[in-house]
Amino acid sequence: MQLGRRSRITASLGAGAAVALLAALVGCGPSADDQPLQFKGGVPVGAVLSLTSNANAYGQDQQIGLKLAQSWFRQRQTANPQGALKLNLRLEDGGGDEATASQAFNLLIDAGMVALIGPTLSQQAFAADPIAQRRGVPVVAPSNTATGIPQIGHFISRVSAPSTEIAPLSIAKALQLTPSIRRAAVFYAQDDAYSTSETAIFQKALTDKGLKPVTVQRTQLNDQDFQNQITAALRETPDLVVISAQAVDGGNLIRQLRELGYRGAIVVGNGMNTPNIYPICQAYCDAILIAQAYSPELDTPVNREFVALYQKAKGGAIPPQLTAQAFTAFQVVGEALQRLNQRQPLAQLSLQEARKALMAELLGGRYDTPLGPISFSPDGEVVQQQFHVAQVRMQPGGRSGRFALLP
Repeated sequence: MQLGRRSRITASLGAGAAVALLAALVGCGPSADDQPLQFKGGVPVGAVLSLTSNANAYGQDQQIGLKLAQSWFRQRQTANPQGALKLNLRLEDGGGDEATASQAFNLLIDAGMVALIGPTLSQQAFAADPIAQRRGVPVVAPSNTATGIPQIGHFISRVSAPSTEIAPLSIAKALQLTPSIRRAAVFYAQDDAYSTSETAIFQKALTDKGLKPVTVQRTQLNDQDFQNQITAALRETPDLVVISAQAVDGGNLIRQLRELGYRGAIVVGNGMNTPNIYPICQAYCDAILIAQAYSPELDTPVNREFVALYQKAKGGAIPPQLTAQAFTAFQVVGEALQRLNQRQPLAQLSLQEARKALMAELLGGRYDTPLGPISFSPDGEVVQQQFHVAQVRMQPGGRSGRFALLP
């Protein structure tokens, strides 16, 4: 029997693809994006964080930040009930790879989220953010520092200062503390978008200071043994080591550097900006330098509130940068939605209209956050004025420590 044109097409496809194609051919009514924004339980906002895999060292910090931001936002709404807006946060695990983060983005977008926070890693963002861009969904990145993230598209923004802004600060501080430095060795994870982006910035900062690296050693994210790279680097007798890596591999690299006899200065990038490195490199973490976009000592009302919330939840501990940035990401989404709802009630908008209006509102706002006052450039880049350099100070026993800000 000869098949008609539509039947021939259907027969050549799998069942799932055939159903999707037939729906497109016959029409299936307006898309979910054209439906009214759903308020059941509050305005739906999604977040994709790395809660499993090695990247959960970051996701743990970020999850705490989102929880604290929810509590803080609810308290503010209770204090000012007129025009109060409830947010319903849905969290999905993005794992540590691009595929898992992309699947989580698709899931949340299809579930009707008005905006997304995440993903945790820059490598994931380059895969997942284009999905949100194509669907017109605002994304606020809490920890993506690689070059080019906001340039993915109009709907992509970040509250995490790019490496171009902060990485050179730690190089300058290392040279200030140890003017005798003459020979720098560089290590970076060559299979990680954040690390490859940051190391280029570090290497330029070194060259600008007249310190062209004497060796550049490439590693992999899942490496555990760095003896070959370290041995090759130590043959060049460096007095400064600069590392762009994630928390687990970076912590192991520092530990092995010290165990193999390196005693010079160490500068690390944003991938190690978490207290979760302490159990990895332990006492060997001591004295490493890192630039930061957050200071727990910032004396502003919102930061005092944030620090108090964190210390209550964590037994008096000092909040790390990743937690502050995740808090800030939720804060800017919440405040932008609040302003938008007061000017143009969200209940009158379709989901697609709400997403578009929210993006414009978000980029046009100014925010007093734990990071200090921030705003956004037209392309979604965070505009932030205050940055810092910290030195890790490990406590006796080498299991815990703190990021001590340097003058």
